[in-house]
Amino acid sequence: MLLIYPPVAKPCEPPAGIAHLAGALRGNGLPCRLLDANLEGLLFLLASADQPQDTWGRRAFRSLEANLAGLRSRPLYTNQDRYQRAVADVNRLLELAGLERNITLSLANYQDPTSSPLKSGDLLRAAKHPEQNIFHVYFAERLPELLADERPSLLGFSLNYLSQAIPVFAMIGFVRQVAPNLPIVLGGGLVTSWLSNPGWKNPFGGLVDHLVPGPGEKALIHLLGGRDTLSHHRPDFAGLPLAEYLAPGFILPYAASSGCYWNKCSFCPEQAEKNPYTVTPAASVMEDICLLAQQTSPAMLHFLDNAISPALLKTLASKPSPIPWYGFARIHPALADAEYCRALRRSGCVMLKLGLESGNQDILDTMHKGIDLDMVAGALTALKNAGISTYVYLLFGTPAESIVEARHTLDYVAAHAEAITFLNLAIFNMPLCSPEADTLVLSGFSEGDLSLYTDFVHPRGWDRQAVRRFLDREFKRHPAVAAILRRDPPHFTSNHAPFFV
Repeated sequence: MLLIYPPVAKPCEPPAGIAHLAGALRGNGLPCRLLDANLEGLLFLLASADQPQDTWGRRAFRSLEANLAGLRSRPLYTNQDRYQRAVADVNRLLELAGLERNITLSLANYQDPTSSPLKSGDLLRAAKHPEQNIFHVYFAERLPELLADERPSLLGFSLNYLSQAIPVFAMIGFVRQVAPNLPIVLGGGLVTSWLSNPGWKNPFGGLVDHLVPGPGEKALIHLLGGRDTLSHHRPDFAGLPLAEYLAPGFILPYAASSGCYWNKCSFCPEQAEKNPYTVTPAASVMEDICLLAQQTSPAMLHFLDNAISPALLKTLASKPSPIPWYGFARIHPALADAEYCRALRRSGCVMLKLGLESGNQDILDTMHKGIDLDMVAGALTALKNAGISTYVYLLFGTPAESIVEARHTLDYVAAHAEAITFLNLAIFNMPLCSPEADTLVLSGFSEGDLSLYTDFVHPRGWDRQAVRRFLDREFKRHPAVAAILRRDPPHFTSNHAPFFV
């Protein structure tokens, strides 16, 4: 099997999904080849760029190799100004390449004003005319070579983000031209979200042979005629260019669970999509990490879980480790314990991502977050004192919120700014299948038949435009908040943030 990760996503660590699938397939005696077409495609565009005519573009062109080398080494991350300039220069070349095709292209995004990833008709059109895609020169050269060398009996694409949708369908369309009889499987997070919609009707039947939701390993093993004889599947990164990612060393992505162990928050996509929670025992996780670290010598371990379980955190805290790590954690009482946080730091924890969402207790209670602001304050302080950075996520515009509660969030963040290292500000989207959607007056968020969200009449008049205005004119301009936001690594955000702490 040939497993492909398409553009565009942040090219700083290997795609965990296809590595997990490779572990399952190879572990069951089924050979496979991995292709990170995202990393390769972006590097191909950078290497083939013509010298731009504008001053910034010419500077970026001259310093491209030095900037790529810098992004792959630690010294650049000790100087934020130099780092930001290097990222901006590399991104400028992609931006200019995109402008030539009238698309918005960056190190983390792909947007085409004439084609929407929310419309199946546009995706089918991308498949019908693959030569129009900016990555066509890359995959028209790369895919025939791989297909000839590997002669796969099954071809799989991992589609996780909207920014990958147009390019992946262009690649599928190209494969249909050069290998019309090769069965194609499409899976990944975005496909899982599509299939979870009760009203889903497959518009890709004539193009894609199999749509696979969820983790996917059992389905692929079955399609390849094998039997799943393993109780546990460890990721396998063999065949991926581990030294070429844009990070100061190899970032090892690892998921100890899927779904969410809390699974009570209102409006959560995990709940709306009814994704089950499955977890790998902590002992198996530690064994995996030890073996993978021996194989890959990681500079950073990235836990991909929606929230690292308390059991795994406790196990990690009990074992000092030289490998720095970070990931999402639910704010729970143990994180307010100073000694526990110091133990986490000794275990290698350099940063935790925390979903606070709001600085108003009533909003948190309405969302069933299961946290209180005093506990959060204790956790932020304990983590800071232990030397663990925090990447705090806030959500504005939920149905119960108004500008009054949003200002409470601003006050809370300002009061605890010294203990907040990074911030992520998001505007609320109502999941199409959310149970709470039935309690509101809905309106069309998108005309696309593949949309995952719906717009609604905000019961307190706090619509998206008002939220944006508040964030831009008030929240982001507060001196304490502005100082935090300036630290955020452009484009790479939380993926590079641990290297600055």
